[in-house]
Amino acid sequence: MDIKKLQNKYLPLTEAAYYVLISLNKSRHGYGIMQHVEKLTNGRIKIGAGTMYGNLSRMEKEGLITSVAEEDRKKIYELSEKGKIVLKLELERLEELIDHGKNEMRN
Repeated sequence: MDIKKLQNKYLPLTEAAYYVLISLNKSRHGYGIMQHVEKLTNGRIKIGAGTMYGNLSRMEKEGLITSVAEEDRKKIYELSEKGKIVLKLELERLEELIDHGKNEMRN
């Protein structure tokens, strides 16, 4: 995969997309992701159903996530290899932002 193309196409991630991807460190369905994000952020972020399912649909179509099962009419998703790469690139980008901010605050 061409890293530059992935960076140009997907980065920066929206906050909702970022949290969807990190939530899929294990297989989850959409509602489970919504609950996980709310818990992870101590209620700061509540992803609405429209945002959630719009993200899941787009991410699945673009190959960032895959549907691996269906339970009680709920699709279960997990990160694809492409999704893992995009998430890693985003984490590196965010680390760079934080490092630059810390360095500038020291000056």
